[in-house]
Amino acid sequence: MRLTIHLDTFDRINPMAFVILWLDKETRQWSREGHLGLELPEWGTLHVDCGNTLVCGPHDSTPTCVLEGLDLNAPGSSFEGETGRAQWCANKGQALMSGQWHVQCIDTECIDPESSFFAGDETR
Repeated sequence: MRLTIHLDTFDRINPMAFVILWLDKETRQWSREGHLGLELPEWGTLHVDCGNTLVCGPHDSTPTCVLEGLDLNAPGSSFEGETGRAQWCANKGQALMSGQWHVQCIDTECIDPESSFFAGDETR
């Protein structure tokens, strides 16, 4: 199952800041589909801790963003329109910045990723 998540209302960073992420629950990876004012790598890993989803970089488990209340381990818990608080922690040494996440779309179809890079084959 893949979720399309929209992060926004990070007004302290940029009044128009947003990120659209594609989360793959099975592979525990994400990819950045669009963004403005918030810097993230093109893809990374997902971790779950205490019912929250940690959006991490591709090679470490330090969260860039925490999606509070989005539990990827809970069966059938996500639904389109679901919302919660997002804590932006990518700016080292600064206080956490709060924004919102919401589920834009849930895709239950099983398809191959468009990019083999995202699938873990970095040689192509």
